[in-house]
Amino acid sequence: MKNKKILFIAALAAGFTACQPEFDKELTNAEYSAGEANFTTYVAIGNSLTAGYMDGTVSRVGQSYSYPNLLAQQFALVGGGAFTQPSYADDVNNLGGLLLGGTPIGSNRLVLNASTSSPEPIKGTSTIEVSNLQAKAFNNMGVPGAKSFHLLAPGYGNLGGVVAKTANPYYVRMATSPSATVLGDAMTLNPTFFTNWIGSNDVLAYALDGGRGEDRAGNTNPATYNSNDITDPNVFKSVYSTIINTLTANGAKGVVMTIPNVTSIPFFTTVPYNPLTSSVLGQGDTAVGDATIAQLNTQLYGPLKQALTAFGQGDRISLLNTTGGNPLLIKDESLTNLQAQLTAAFSSNPATAPYATFLGATYGQARQATAADLVLLTTRGVIATSPDGIPAPFNKFGITYPLQDEHVLVQSEINLINTATTSFNASIKQIAADKNLAVADMNAILNQLVTGITYDDGQVYNAAYFSTSRVNTTVFSLDGVHPNARGYALIASEIIKVINSHYKAKLPLYNPAYYPGATVVTSN
Repeated sequence: MKNKKILFIAALAAGFTACQPEFDKELTNAEYSAGEANFTTYVAIGNSLTAGYMDGTVSRVGQSYSYPNLLAQQFALVGGGAFTQPSYADDVNNLGGLLLGGTPIGSNRLVLNASTSSPEPIKGTSTIEVSNLQAKAFNNMGVPGAKSFHLLAPGYGNLGGVVAKTANPYYVRMATSPSATVLGDAMTLNPTFFTNWIGSNDVLAYALDGGRGEDRAGNTNPATYNSNDITDPNVFKSVYSTIINTLTANGAKGVVMTIPNVTSIPFFTTVPYNPLTSSVLGQGDTAVGDATIAQLNTQLYGPLKQALTAFGQGDRISLLNTTGGNPLLIKDESLTNLQAQLTAAFSSNPATAPYATFLGATYGQARQATAADLVLLTTRGVIATSPDGIPAPFNKFGITYPLQDEHVLVQSEINLINTATTSFNASIKQIAADKNLAVADMNAILNQLVTGITYDDGQVYNAAYFSTSRVNTTVFSLDGVHPNARGYALIASEIIKVINSHYKAKLPLYNPAYYPGATVVTSN
């Protein structure tokens, strides 16, 4: 019955896509107005959020729901001109993904497999070949993976740099020349109106990698950054000023968007910190069993807590219980490393002496997770699996072997992310104010989505991850980072509200209910 229910809901969602989108607060043709804006040539710059990326890729159908494409349809009602996006006509089977010389370099789009109730890449071979160059500037210049300074970087679209990762394969497909820049290509269209949503990856790349990168505050040379580093705030401000000064040089008006906080994105909020239970109590639980819990307390957690207590760090570990959720075991590199002390303590006990060196190295910076930690969505598939090279019985991630840096954001890493996000958003708002540009505060909007936003259709939309109980209300795609089609419709409406207010325009909104959510398949 459960699978049938999922398929029915999926069919219902598919049915919505066959309908013509209806407008919230629909106006008559006579009432539409551009106000103080000129939408003759609209250009959108940004990253994956602008490109229409969803479910882990850009696909032919998914791209059609990009918020710039939706905005352009409304702008056309008041004089907006043609709007072009990079061609994905070669994505004949709507799989997404990317090929370089016939070799896959990007995953296919995620679908929900009804037989397993889990997201997975749809099977098939991508037909999107990066080396089939389009060499054309498009109205949608969203480049997945781009950071702020990448928009100014010559060579970011050079096919020869894809393997070395000095170029971006998505931009390679559309760059007008190997030495072109994203911003330069955008400006060849002479925009009269623009949207700019860039900057998320300047901090999000660090977060998505579990904080393994570096905070580059104080380093003003982006050429020395790794892909998972946080951009220096002065670099961000300088680059953002250059982008806005360039876009407005010929009098164009536009909207800029702020950067969402990681705590509003389901990639960081879906997996609980305490999913270890005796038996499955709810969605996301990992059943351990009473006997295993008792054994863990006797053979690992008890002795480890005793040893840590002797060094004044007993609060790192608590015994497991059989009545509720227990926290995951994680490594926290911000903790004092007690490897030497633990090795010595376990060496003095005949029962643990054979493993003393391993125990010291493994648990020297181990603790149990707390509600302040953010467990990455991708970690859900790692919990209770066996890391390579770790001997039994210590080889269960999150239970007997600590989850590593790439699996969890700890408080010290979250603090760096929050500081950078706050700084970047302050710069965005200040630079926009200096140019009298409209600001769509996506950070505030997505924070509201955490508790839910009620639209005029009466539906409450939220930022929760997909589940069968939320199939019609969640606005995020299966990758947990990017919106689904319904989410992009909501974003377009929020931007239109800002345009209507700031530029005294009268543009109709979109009804998110008329756009699809996750793709559900019976098998894959």
